[in-house]
Amino acid sequence: MTDTKHELMQGTLDLLILKVLSGEKLHGWDAAKRIQLLSGDRFLIKQGSLYPALHRLEQKAWIEAEWGVSKGRSAKFYQVTESGHQQLEAETSRWESFVESVAMILGKKIV
Repeated sequence: MTDTKHELMQGTLDLLILKVLSGEKLHGWDAAKRIQLLSGDRFLIKQGSLYPALHRLEQKAWIEAEWGVSKGRSAKFYQVTESGHQQLEAETSRWESFVESVAMILGKKIV
């Protein structure tokens, strides 16, 4: 693997946010840091992308938020709703199918 930073393909940020929030409540910045960590520092989510995505997911009722305290400051903590879990499952299936199709064209085997 290379140590290259990657631009997210359109539509993948929502999927990644849903995934990292599916396991636990996180505030926005921690969700972005979790994506960065899990991607091996390849995906760096900027605040200008992160917070509009969180707002969009909240409007779609795929995540919900509650205020809490983090490091002595007020922070909004997000978690995935039941409909968000359903959306995550559907998007994951679509993404896996997409990756498999591209791999077939490139002549690569998916393990």
